[in-house]
Amino acid sequence: MTTTTNPRPPAVSPEELVGAWELMSYVTVEESGALSEGPLGPDPRGLLLYSADGRVAVSMMRGDPPPSGREGPAARFMGYAGTWRLDGKQVVHQVVVSSHAYLVGTRQTRQLTLEGPVLTLSGSAGAAGGPPQQRVLIWRRAAGGRP
Repeated sequence: MTTTTNPRPPAVSPEELVGAWELMSYVTVEESGALSEGPLGPDPRGLLLYSADGRVAVSMMRGDPPPSGREGPAARFMGYAGTWRLDGKQVVHQVVVSSHAYLVGTRQTRQLTLEGPVLTLSGSAGAAGGPPQQRVLIWRRAAGGRP
């Protein structure tokens, strides 16, 4: 008798996402499949918060110092807040406010995997007027990050 195992990991429950997450990595996946530095540079920093009542907030920034004479938040910070829900193996963020006006009112859908304290979100993201790019963000549950 042969037994088969389900090759697909189980879906994540909302309770598993609720809490605080710290950004560990943010990379772009090139068309060739190669990974390159994401839009927040070599040392991205970030905090992602999922509340039990369906609210989400994410703040991310470059962790490296700005080039001399190029101060300012435009290319150094990105953040948004809104609502979230699970849809199978995806999380959907409905953006209500954002540091980038073109994101307001959009639905940001990300593939998700959760392995212990590590959450990986991936999907297509585009800059204002630019083509979409595949991005992968890896988050670690923040110390004390569970409600």
